[in-house]
Amino acid sequence: MENYNQTSTDFILLGLFPPSRIDLFCFILIVFIFLMALIGNLSMILLIFLDTHLHTPMYFLLSQLSLIDLNYISTIVPKMASDFLHGNKSISFTGCGIQSFFFFALGGAEALLLASMAYDRYIAICFPLHYPIRMSKRVCVLMITGSWIIGSINACAHTVYVLHIPYCRSRAINHFFCDVPAMVTLACTDTWVYEGTVFLSTTIFLLFPFIGISCSYGQILLAVYRMKSAEGRKKAYLTCSTHLTVVTFYYAPFLYTYLRPRSLRSPTEDKVLAVFYTILTPMLNPIIYSLRNKEVMGALTRVSQRICSVKM
Repeated sequence: MENYNQTSTDFILLGLFPPSRIDLFCFILIVFIFLMALIGNLSMILLIFLDTHLHTPMYFLLSQLSLIDLNYISTIVPKMASDFLHGNKSISFTGCGIQSFFFFALGGAEALLLASMAYDRYIAICFPLHYPIRMSKRVCVLMITGSWIIGSINACAHTVYVLHIPYCRSRAINHFFCDVPAMVTLACTDTWVYEGTVFLSTTIFLLFPFIGISCSYGQILLAVYRMKSAEGRKKAYLTCSTHLTVVTFYYAPFLYTYLRPRSLRSPTEDKVLAVFYTILTPMLNPIIYSLRNKEVMGALTRVSQRICSVKM
């Protein structure tokens, strides 16, 4: 290890768990979750594309969420699987930078997209007559484009920094992917300024959107409580609870991880929390949005019947 660290510019990813007897079980479980996420998100994208009943702003945003989740988990898991199968945990300096970029870009885009989805539900329930104007196709496209562009700009800033700081300690990253805070601990220069920018970035991309989502759902729940239609209340509660479940699974571990100072962070705890927003959330999102959504299940039935009639 020492010789390797001194003669190579590659990093070593120590992985999710230390070597143990349950490695094979963990590998199979993670690959299974990856395949579930792959099938679920691809199915959601195709379903929204094929069924005209789902050609609405809410489902257009949902299709983008599935696209982000599909890329998000694909940035992390294939490398983990490759490391396990080949027994080679190294990743090139450039490869680490690319993985970090996509992690930040997709993570930032998803955080902003979830806020856009909360705004969509807020307008639909609290201002239904204004919905066609406030959530027009143009506004929807601007929200999605803005999420991708802002997320990418933020990712560029972080990636450029980590690729230019000097690394003079061990190149073993105590994580299962190139997480920038884990990489920064290997630097031989003072990084307190950068750690401040990470805190600022987390506040802008995660804390502020989370506060905005919480406030919007407070207004939504108040509006739902005042509804006279029991069926309308039930539908609104179902839609909101679905989105809140997704938001909690994504934001909570992310915020807890990145808002803590380095002195209070534990590598093991960081890795376990990272599993939620990098592996579990991309798998759970399509399941949550399909099983708890009558419109999606109805669209699935219609598309299936259409496919069966074409075959016959």
